Amino acid sequence: MRFLGNIEARTDNKGRAFLPAQFRKILQCNGEERLVLRKDVFQPCLVLYPESVWNMQLDTLRKRLSPWNKPHQQVFRQFISDVEPLSIDGNGRFLIPKRYMKVIGMTQEIRFIGMDETIEIWDAAKTEEPFMDLEDFGKAIERLMNTDEDIK
Repeated sequence: MRFLGNIEARTDNKGRAFLPAQFRKILQCNGEERLVLRKDVFQPCLVLYPESVWNMQLDTLRKRLSPWNKPHQQVFRQFISDVEPLSIDGNGRFLIPKRYMKVIGMTQEIRFIGMDETIEIWDAAKTEEPFMDLEDFGKAIERLMNTDEDIK
């Protein structure tokens, strides 16, 4: 399952948004009916996970954490405590809870960005500038593709 694209959209006054048709088609082709929504760990955006992808990521995280280690339990609790199971209605809409919109400063103008197995939802104004300086981006890609070192 691969979500690609950068699509402008709007929410209505209740916070409902239409999931872009190209993303709905990918979900349907993969038999995905349910989604999980959470705030991104690093960026001021929301992340939509197909339920199967969410479950895989949750399993991966759980395997790395000990249930008998307090800091591990706090990380796990923080990661899963503020998620929202979602379903798409017959018209292709889903509701973005107001608390999420508030946390990331989302207005009605939004942008969906396909991020491989997940879909990010951004306030459109926050995506007007590149995420990285283009020169830094070029250098980072060059380093990654020519060596085994991490981006610094």
